[in-house]
Amino acid sequence: MTVRRNVTPWASAALVLTALLATSCAREKDNDARPAASSSSPTAHGYVEGAQEAAEQQSRLILNDPADGDSRVLDLITGKVHKTARIEGANRIGTDGRFGHLHTSDGTHVLDSGAWTVDHGDHVHYYSAAIRDVGAFPGSRRAQVRSDVVVTAVTDGAGKSILYDRSKLEKGRIAASRTLPGTYTGAVVPFGEHLLAFTEEGDTSRLVVLDRKGRRVASLDADCASPLGDAVTRRGVVLGCADGALLVRAEDGAFTAEKIPYSGDVPAKERAASFRQRPGSDTLTAPAGDDAVWVLDVTEKTWTRVDTGPVVAATTAGEGSPLLVLETDGSLHGYDIATGKHIARTEPLLTENERVTTDDGAPVIEVDRSRAYVNDAQGKKVYEIDYNDNLRVARSFDLDIEPVLMAETGR
Repeated sequence: MTVRRNVTPWASAALVLTALLATSCAREKDNDARPAASSSSPTAHGYVEGAQEAAEQQSRLILNDPADGDSRVLDLITGKVHKTARIEGANRIGTDGRFGHLHTSDGTHVLDSGAWTVDHGDHVHYYSAAIRDVGAFPGSRRAQVRSDVVVTAVTDGAGKSILYDRSKLEKGRIAASRTLPGTYTGAVVPFGEHLLAFTEEGDTSRLVVLDRKGRRVASLDADCASPLGDAVTRRGVVLGCADGALLVRAEDGAFTAEKIPYSGDVPAKERAASFRQRPGSDTLTAPAGDDAVWVLDVTEKTWTRVDTGPVVAATTAGEGSPLLVLETDGSLHGYDIATGKHIARTEPLLTENERVTTDDGAPVIEVDRSRAYVNDAQGKKVYEIDYNDNLRVARSFDLDIEPVLMAETGR
């Protein structure tokens, strides 16, 4: 699907996707993860029980105020705000594209946003369903959660990892399927019908491939000192290391790891420690210290360091889009990734005491194929930015809570 510049974000794809759903789905063999319908069944290809299929992306924002636990889901199609379960004391939020994971001292609370995308490679299905509270994964507030279409892996601060059946989560139930043996460094990442994990072996971390029962099936010949940060792209999984990153691919059950090194030595405080991207994009961003941003082009296997002002948050939609940087002046800035040139900025979106870089709940930028979103907690607003139109503020949403934590789903 191609989104043209300066086109209304939610209407632009309707005609194209209608044609795709009518042609590509009709002639595609049923080879996705869900059971295929029999030839006598009226069930359409791509059908999801209890969900409505749409011709456009059903984006929603999960919002939370940790102070009093108020949570909301903002439907970006209709502009309607939905009240959800109170979740107090959350210090961070993550998402797998459908479920919000709000981390508290008592565990990780799971909220089903009711919006998601199923990507079949040559075409895409968009779904919406009811918003509902699912419950909590037990564990520490430092848990790391990673998912694919089959399992959700929850790795606690001590390195123990539990797998949960994602089909049960889709039905509103939390059901642990297996506790993996051993302990691991960082997140356990489901990928290629297996699991990727780092084990400590002496002074080094070794990347291993596990089956879904936790049995080691391969150890990849790749060094990765001080592993930190991961992202799933169309070209494989990117894992951050002290000297760059590893790109892990899976083909016909065989796994390979390729190093994408920095061009030189990078001080520890300037290394990429966490990645932000448009989901599925092959262009990743990460802070490079206080006043710069790394851009990792997974396709070209290159790192670019873009000097900016003091960074609060950064991301990009990739594919020729600008680097978006929320800076401590409270404005969103745009940079040309290839040249590093500053090309646009908004008026200040944040109040002065929101312009922080290290505290839990710092403002974020969420990005999809045509819009970016910035949360203004003290102003009780979310701003929608058209990053293809000189960072124009397309809409703002007034809220009845302070949206300290924000994550976008449906992408």
